[in-house]
This record gives sequence, C-alpha cells and structure tokens, in this order.
Amino acid sequence: MRNLIGLRPMMVLALGCVLTGLAGVAWATGAPEPWQLGMQSAASPIKAQVESLHDLLLVIIAGVCLVVLALLVYVMVRYRAAANPTPSRKTHNTLLEIVWTGVPVLILAIIAFPSFKLIYYEDTIPEPDLTIKTIGRQWYWSYEYPDHGGFRFDAFMLSREEAEAAGKPALLATDNDVVVPVGATVRVLVTASDVLHSWAMPSFGVKRDAIPGHLNETWFRVDEPGMYYGQCSELCGVGHGFMPIAVRAVPQAEFESWVTQAQAKFGTPDGVNVAGN
Repeated sequence: MRNLIGLRPMMVLALGCVLTGLAGVAWATGAPEPWQLGMQSAASPIKAQVESLHDLLLVIIAGVCLVVLALLVYVMVRYRAAANPTPSRKTHNTLLEIVWTGVPVLILAIIAFPSFKLIYYEDTIPEPDLTIKTIGRQWYWSYEYPDHGGFRFDAFMLSREEAEAAGKPALLATDNDVVVPVGATVRVLVTASDVLHSWAMPSFGVKRDAIPGHLNETWFRVDEPGMYYGQCSELCGVGHGFMPIAVRAVPQAEFESWVTQAQAKFGTPDGVNVAGN
C-alpha cells in the first residue's frame, strides 16, 4: 500500500506530462497527421461549408453506389440463363428511359445548388479587417502587410533539425510565421515573381494560384487561436515540396504587439530594413 501511495505523485506527474503534450498537439490544429484519412478540422467558415458539401456528396455517392449495386445483383439473378432460358426481345421501355435520364438530372441539380452557393461564398470577399499580400518565389514565400506600414518578410522552411528543436512539424514550419488576429476577416492578395505557385491552407478551405504578373485574391477568418499549416500546391520546380505556409492566429492584443515588433524587425518601405531572416 505504501508503495502505491508513493507512486501516486509520479503517476500524477506523468499524467500531467501527457496532457501537456496533448495540449501542444491540440494547439497545432491545422497540421496533417500521419496516416490521416479524413480532412483537417475546419478553422474558418469557408472550410466549414466545404465540409458540409463534402458530407452531402458522400451521402449521394453512397446512395448511387448502393442503387447501382442492387440493380446489378437483381439483373444477374433475375436474368441469368438458368432462370430465363428464353430471353426477352424488348429493346425499349419509355418509362425506364425517362427514369434513368431524369434521376441523374435531379441528382446533378441537388449537387449544383450548394456548389454554386459555396463558389459564390468563396469568391465574395467581405469587408476585410486586414490585408496581406503573399508572393510565391522559387522556393519560399514573401509576405507584405500594407495596412500596417507595408513591412514585409520572407518565410523559409526550417530544416528538420531546427523544426524538431523548436517543437514544430518538419517540412511545414517556417522561420517567420504569418500572424493574424482571431476573428478578423483577412483578405489575401496572391501573386508570384517567377513561375506558377499556389497558396493553399487546408484548414481554411483556401487554395489560390499565384501567377506572375497577375493578382488573385481570396479570404479567410480564423475562428480559434493556434498554428495552421499549408504548402504550395502547384508544381513549381525542384523545391516545390519545400515551401510551406505557416499561419499563427492570436488574440487581437497579441497581434498588435507582434505588428510593433515586426515593424522594428523588418522595417517599412520608408525605412528600408526589409530582411527576411
């Protein structure tokens, strides 16, 4: 009994360490996981609607597959040679032809309405609280904050050793994170300086091509604080797999504090200090 009592503090300490580790994992809510089957959890209204459409399509697809399977089984059993020695010579059935034409049209109409609604929602940018410009380069991202003095910085992928030392996911962490306030509507201007890139954040439901000489735009709003990761999703050269995107969502007060530090660290167009590292 005394041994068990003595073990209690150790058990509590171990449990605390486990919970602390889990809390650290939970903070990185926008990271992929090994052997992950489902999508990343929604961190923005756009992704929530994407998941809703996905769930609807999954039900429709499952229903279509079951109906087709049932019809195949029925035909194989009902019209097999042993049960139907004298085949029918009918070649047309008006009702059947109307059904197999009308039902797919109805299914497509059911899919079309929420699809068009989602496309409109993604492309209609609300009044933004913050604008960020992202520039795809071979092979890293550059960011500008035009609403906060125009400071800009580069975001390079951390090496595996640096990421592990910082407790961040390898191949996804960057030396400089994009920082946004929680609950703010963020407009993202996307372009590139050399070849095609694509700024993609799975947890936000956002993917927008970065095209040289062309300015695209998208938006997101992060609902929960945390770290969210994405990657370039357009084959852009040998370093394509090594230009991740790291977005850190923080409370408004912390964001304002970070802006002050970033202005001093990276400078503004007037004060030329625009270092990336």
